[in-house]
Amino acid sequence: MRVLQDAWRYLVDPASWTGDGGMLELLGQQLLLTFGALVLALALGLPLALWLGHLGRGGFLAVNVSNIGRAIPTFALLALLVTADPWGWTGGHFPGTATLGPFGRGGAATLVALALFALPPIITNAYTAVREVPAEVRAAARGMGMSGTQVFRQAEWPLALPLVASGVRLALVQVWATATIAALVAGPGLGRVITDGFFRTQYGKGIAGAIVVALVALLLELAAAWVQRAVTPPGTPGARTGEDEVSPAAPTVDP
Repeated sequence: MRVLQDAWRYLVDPASWTGDGGMLELLGQQLLLTFGALVLALALGLPLALWLGHLGRGGFLAVNVSNIGRAIPTFALLALLVTADPWGWTGGHFPGTATLGPFGRGGAATLVALALFALPPIITNAYTAVREVPAEVRAAARGMGMSGTQVFRQAEWPLALPLVASGVRLALVQVWATATIAALVAGPGLGRVITDGFFRTQYGKGIAGAIVVALVALLLELAAAWVQRAVTPPGTPGARTGEDEVSPAAPTVDP
């Protein structure tokens, strides 16, 4: 109970949030790291998965890339990326420079590791989404004289978008929660609060950082769920309808 009280005191103390290394600064760093990794994963995986799904080929490749991504421990990959290059390919340094914008060397390694971690749900969902578009929809589109690109843009993509959004939603929350490991390699983010608190036996501080990470994860999940519902075509499960809105009760008539 005392640990929770210490955590509450840390959370309500303005000094914990402001200044150099405060919670607000670390929160911004982790958000930047999370969305940077997600954008990188989307740029790498989404076009390939959609293309393979449209062609109806490469399912073996898509599935196995996803399985490999799940099998490699993110922390092991992070440790490998952040250490000096043992093969000397980059002169004994992490690829690029010692710093990468606001991330720093540890943040750059975390960015790459998180982007690879986000690939499996993005690739799997995008490929499956396009392949599950009914064959009669494709046939009708081609019967109207549409080209392959037009079939994808006007028939496959609108129907596949909800499942694609589901994969992005899953990747977003997973990356946010995993981004705290950046602190283990002197990277940015709220993981610094957690590791510093437990290292100094200030358990309330560590729990406070964990609470903030959990609350932000919940907010990101809710926001991503709203976006997914918004892009779901009307009439399909999970779509937004007028019934979701609160309407005044119908007047009653006494007999």
